[in-house]
Amino acid sequence: MTELAATPWPALPANWDDTRQTLHLWTQIVGKTRLALSPMVNHWWQVPLYVTPRGLSTGAMPYAGGSCEVVFDFNQHCLRLHTSDGRSRELPLRPRSVADFYHHYRALLREAGIHIKIWPVPVELEEATPFAQDEHHCSYDPAAVQQFWQVLLRADAVLHEFRGGFTGKCSPVHFFWGSFDLAVTRFSGRPAPPHPGGIPHLADWVTRESYSAEQSAAGWWPGGNGQAAAFYSYVYPGVPGLAEAAIQPAEAFFNPEMGEFLLPYEAARTAPDPRQTVLDFLQSTYAAAADLSNWDRAALERH
Repeated sequence: MTELAATPWPALPANWDDTRQTLHLWTQIVGKTRLALSPMVNHWWQVPLYVTPRGLSTGAMPYAGGSCEVVFDFNQHCLRLHTSDGRSRELPLRPRSVADFYHHYRALLREAGIHIKIWPVPVELEEATPFAQDEHHCSYDPAAVQQFWQVLLRADAVLHEFRGGFTGKCSPVHFFWGSFDLAVTRFSGRPAPPHPGGIPHLADWVTRESYSAEQSAAGWWPGGNGQAAAFYSYVYPGVPGLAEAAIQPAEAFFNPEMGEFLLPYEAARTAPDPRQTVLDFLQSTYAAAADLSNWDRAALERH
């Protein structure tokens, strides 16, 4: 157990929807840089961001001049571009429109000699105003972002702990900027049927690569579209009887519309032991799905 996971878990800010939506779009812009520069990896594992002691990072990305990294620093509220020639460039994180962020960020890349093409439109969102035209999303509350980041740190620590109990194929713990969530995925080793697709503004062939293998996924999502922040767990393909499975804790439930188990973040953080509560949720939902799907758990888990 990490000391961080054992410390009190903060509440998410009550009125941060505008900031959350703006930050989501900013992470999509930066994430598309990683998509443009990084070699393809199965299930699109080359595109997510990673939780760091400062905020969120792309990690190292190759480019013509060597290697580069883009970091959202939520301590000093600054976007930093580092290049392997020893130079850094900065863009303050403050209230500014998505269009303004997009233009200044692209200029930052050009100054560093990073010339890429990206699809300049949001993905996985109902509203898909091109970045260069989005003057509506323009909020940035530093205190709210820091609270969000503190929750991310704790969720990241627990998901890493959960990941350690699996010896089969497993994803890193990573932050997907399309859906704006922190996730880790375990695999049975068997192929899966083609995913039906249908995610807003995302090509079906992209989704089919993501779900090309049988999997159990879990993570943390900060909420949106009228839904509260929650830890989640689901299996693909779905399996009959999963909704009736016994899981922990009592506050967790199966959402039939989403096809996944949810543990409200507020219930987790106010539990006597948030870390253990989340681990119980992750393990019990995974075990229910793996058993019903006939996974070879003896060969896939650390005992």
